Amino acid sequence: MKTLVIGLGNPILGDDGVGWRVAEEVKRRLPPDSPVDVECLSLGGISLMEHLIGYQYAVLIDAFALDEPTGSILILKLDELPNYSAYHTTSSHDTSLQNAIELGKSMGADLPVDVTVVGIATIRVHDFGEELSPPVAEAVPLAVKFVLDMVGQKLAAEK
Repeated sequence: MKTLVIGLGNPILGDDGVGWRVAEEVKRRLPPDSPVDVECLSLGGISLMEHLIGYQYAVLIDAFALDEPTGSILILKLDELPNYSAYHTTSSHDTSLQNAIELGKSMGADLPVDVTVVGIATIRVHDFGEELSPPVAEAVPLAVKFVLDMVGQKLAAEK
């Protein structure tokens, strides 16, 4: 199963870089011959959808504004998210990722049916800096474990 893990966000805007941190650690832990591709991106909507073409399964990791304690982790299928701004899954100059995928599929693009979103509750997404707040930094190892477990289960189910 062609699988893609994408860390979303901006690594110089504090907690907004958490998606990149998780994705970078996932990449470090995958074996060199892994069939899983890992990317770090700062985009959304149609541009993000284009990166999903050709994959059967995708995991997106991003900072989320949640009514949960900072550092909490929420795992949902993309179609379970409200179809509006969830940080980088959409853009004010574009459309939501859900709409972009619908558009891409209607145009014949080979897009994943299964997209999982790992959201980490954050507080500092507009402050310049590369450091994560302590509760968000503490969530990174658990988020990495969740992503590796999800990807491992998908690959094992394929065999």
